[in-house]
Amino acid sequence: MKPAPFNLLRPKKIDEALALLESYGDQAKLLAGGQSLVPLMNFRLAQPRNLIDLNRVEGLSDIRLEDRRITLGAMVRQREVEQSALIADKLPVLHEAIEQVAHPAIRNRGTVGGSLVHADPSAELPLLCVALDATFEIQSRRAKRSVAARDFYRGYLLTDISADELLVAVTFPLPPPGSGWCFTEMARRHGDFAIVAAAAVLGLGRDRRIDFARIALGGAGPVPVRSTAAEEALLGQRAGVDVYRRAAEAAAQALDPPSDIHASALYRRHLSAVLARRALARAEARARVQD
Repeated sequence: MKPAPFNLLRPKKIDEALALLESYGDQAKLLAGGQSLVPLMNFRLAQPRNLIDLNRVEGLSDIRLEDRRITLGAMVRQREVEQSALIADKLPVLHEAIEQVAHPAIRNRGTVGGSLVHADPSAELPLLCVALDATFEIQSRRAKRSVAARDFYRGYLLTDISADELLVAVTFPLPPPGSGWCFTEMARRHGDFAIVAAAAVLGLGRDRRIDFARIALGGAGPVPVRSTAAEEALLGQRAGVDVYRRAAEAAAQALDPPSDIHASALYRRHLSAVLARRALARAEARARVQD
C-alpha cells in the first residue's frame, strides 16, 4: 500500500500555512497527526497533489488555562492531553475521555484538531466538545471566527469549516467547582470506535439537588448530540436513580440512530439510555455538594 505521488509542503507559520491552503485549494490537504488521512492515502482513497504538513507550524501546540477556560492548540497530541496534570486536575472528564481513544501508538501521533475536524460521530473528542459547550477557533487569510461545537458538526464527517480555513484551537469552559463527571462508551474491542458513548457532568447544590447538568451521546447518529431535554429533566431534582432513568430515557428517545454491521438502531437506542444512566450515576458519585 503506497500513496499516489504528492508534494510535501512544510510551513512554519500559521500565515504561511493559510497562504498555501488558499493557493492550492482543493488540490491540497492538511496533515496533522495523519492517523486518518495517511491510511486513506495509502489505499488511494485520497490523492492530494499537495500535502501541507502542520507539524512545524508555531503556535498550534499550547495547552493554556485562562479565566476558567482551557484552550488546546489544534496540534496538541492526544498523548499530551492524557499526560497533562493541568487537564487531569481542572477538566478530568477530558482526561477520562482521552484514555479511551484508540491505543497509545495512535494517541502519540493523533492530534486534538485532527480528530475534531475529521468529525467521526463515534469519536470521543467531538462528543466531549458538544457536551461541554466548547468553542472552535477557526482562521483563514480572510478572517478569524469562533464556532460553537454544537454548530460545527453538520453531518457525517461534515463540519462548518471551509476549504481555505484552519482549525487553530479549541476552548473548553470549565464546569462549576465540585462538579462530578463521567465519560463511558461501549465498543466491540478496546480501542475500537464506540458503538455508543456518553458524557455527563453534574453539579450538586444543597439537599443534593442538581444545579448543573450536561449530558451528550455519540455514535447514535451522524453527529454527537447534547440532550437539552434530559438536562432540563435533571435540573432542580434531587440526585437519584429514578431521575437518572427518566433523563436517560428522554435522551435516548430523542435520537435517530443508524443500523449497520455493528448494531441495530433499536440496540443503539437502548444502549444510549443505559450508558447515559450509568454516566449520570457515576458523575453524581464524583460530585461534591456546594453550599
